[in-house]
Amino acid sequence: MEARYCQHYARVMSEVTADFDWTPVTKMAESLWECWESGGHLYLCGNGGSAANAVHLANDLLYGIDPEGGKGMKVEALSANTSVLTCLANDTSYAEIFSRQIEAKGGEGDVLLVFSGSGNSDNVVRAIESAKSIGIPTFAVLGFEGGKCLELADTSIHFPINDMQIAEDLQMVVGHIIMKWLKKSRAETKDSGVQ
Repeated sequence: MEARYCQHYARVMSEVTADFDWTPVTKMAESLWECWESGGHLYLCGNGGSAANAVHLANDLLYGIDPEGGKGMKVEALSANTSVLTCLANDTSYAEIFSRQIEAKGGEGDVLLVFSGSGNSDNVVRAIESAKSIGIPTFAVLGFEGGKCLELADTSIHFPINDMQIAEDLQMVVGHIIMKWLKKSRAETKDSGVQ
């Protein structure tokens, strides 16, 4: 492989983020801070690489935001429990593997975050619909044209890039930005003596 192949990939990432409007990311960060402070639960979901990103970010938000013996966020990646996923897919449909979990577990003070390249996966769309039906704020990190989720989610973070790998990379960029801000905000709160 030639170095220019790597340079091209890095350049595309840079171009997508250079003039991006980060306002929806700040809105999501503030919503997650409120969720954390109030003891609500954050639910994450996605398919394939997006499912793996959901699991990764759940780890960061459970432990990484307050690693010094503190209290991380109550967070769950809905893509993580294979028994639940295979049961729901087999007994209902694959389209309901996330929505059924939201309906069973979700409540006041919770937040849903979905990751999707296309924004059109039925199970992700239905997860948003179920969350909205019970008053849970919904956020979506999307690529390509944004799909159905672009307008359906309460807040969409849309990177219009027609490349699944870069779209998935950007999901983690957003996740890590928010994780680091939450960690910083918690440390500042502790330093000020406010608990």
